[in-house]
Amino acid sequence: MSLNKFKKFPERFLWGGSVAANQFEGAYMEDGKGLSTADYSPKGIIGGYHEIKHGEHLTHEGIDFYHRYKEDIALLGEMGFKCFRTSIAWTRIFPNGDEETPNEAGLRFYDDVFDELAKYGIEPLITLSHYEMPMGLVNKYGGWRNRKLVDLFEKYSRIVFERYKDKVKLWITFNEINSIIHFPFTGGGIFMKDGENELQVQYQGAHHQFVASALAVKACHEIIPDAKIGCMIASGSYYPYTCRPEDVISALEYDRKILFFSDVQSWGEYPSYMNRYFEENGIEIEILPKDEELLKEHTVDFIGFSYYKSRCSSAFPEGLETSPGNLFGGVKNPYLNSSEWGYQIDPKGLRYTMNVLYDRYHKPLFIVENGLGANDILEERDIINDEYRIKYLNDHIVQAGEGIADGVELMGYLSWGPIDIVSAGTAEVRKRYGYIYVDRHDDGSGTFRRIKKKSFEWYKEVIYTNGASLKR
Repeated sequence: MSLNKFKKFPERFLWGGSVAANQFEGAYMEDGKGLSTADYSPKGIIGGYHEIKHGEHLTHEGIDFYHRYKEDIALLGEMGFKCFRTSIAWTRIFPNGDEETPNEAGLRFYDDVFDELAKYGIEPLITLSHYEMPMGLVNKYGGWRNRKLVDLFEKYSRIVFERYKDKVKLWITFNEINSIIHFPFTGGGIFMKDGENELQVQYQGAHHQFVASALAVKACHEIIPDAKIGCMIASGSYYPYTCRPEDVISALEYDRKILFFSDVQSWGEYPSYMNRYFEENGIEIEILPKDEELLKEHTVDFIGFSYYKSRCSSAFPEGLETSPGNLFGGVKNPYLNSSEWGYQIDPKGLRYTMNVLYDRYHKPLFIVENGLGANDILEERDIINDEYRIKYLNDHIVQAGEGIADGVELMGYLSWGPIDIVSAGTAEVRKRYGYIYVDRHDDGSGTFRRIKKKSFEWYKEVIYTNGASLKR
């Protein structure tokens, strides 16, 4: 059945947007909050760890959501949001990560946020760890290379499940869990040591996160029986650059590097295709007998994923132009246009990725990140004409609908950064994604004033009509 025939998305479809605590809350040392890995990344994911200079990083203030959450949530409510994804800053709950008791001020802040969302009928989708973990756990234990973090993460998870069991029914364990292979400090709080096998450390850290995720799933199902808890991967399928068999195999192998992470959390076991990869790269994962049982018995309820672009792969990339991407790039696809930041724009790739994931897992999917970063211009009379964003989002949402028509079970669509935030990748504010402009700039100046962009009313209408207003 074509999307054009039924016009609308499923009833109770969760329209909304996503952010991360460390990119928009600010107040990075208020009310007992500890320092996180994100606080030590003043140049974003790409820049990695730097010695902290208080107030240097734009995320130290973010967009001051910590003090302005009522104003911001009211704007989301005005748009008619059904769902809002954010994260709990682990360091607000356990400042160093291994305290005996949680920080009450941090717990109370999220109580207030969830209560405010409830006023507007907005359902929270909460990520337990979104590119942020206590720096204390890095300094004391070495981050996720150490199995001790499994127990500490389980304790943290149980605390927040008990606290918010009546307020939050949708959860995600780790944001873009596959990031640990590409940015081990951001994804796992891991510093590499001279001479060690980096892949060994990264995949062992990933295993610890898999076990911690399974324990969080177990705890969530026990404490909040009517909740759903999922995994989340940075996604976007690889196309072979040509139909040359070597390119097809290359694309398969690159796809597997992404899908491995959702395979383990959805299937509850390590896929056999990784045996060869581990052997050829000298990787020996320490897996305890109880781990296999935990992974098998406590798989995720849904697959959350980010989609910003598809990718191309060639077995012979020498001399070919490359394209950047979310976590990982690839060979430039000659059939696609690119954004201001070089991301190739491929709405149909979203439909393709949805089908790949659903065919593989037969579990509900949730698009929890998709959006266009652009340098929006504030014109006279507070006009921000972001037609380019409207087109990008319209075309992607239409393809999400085509995926639904293909038979994919899709829980919702959450665009990335519905209000302008600090970019995780480059630590810029000018790379804006939102429907709401925030008067803050890369030099730290600005009034923090909120201004509606043209896309604000557009997305409001999309939600109100349940997708019928989209241009197909």
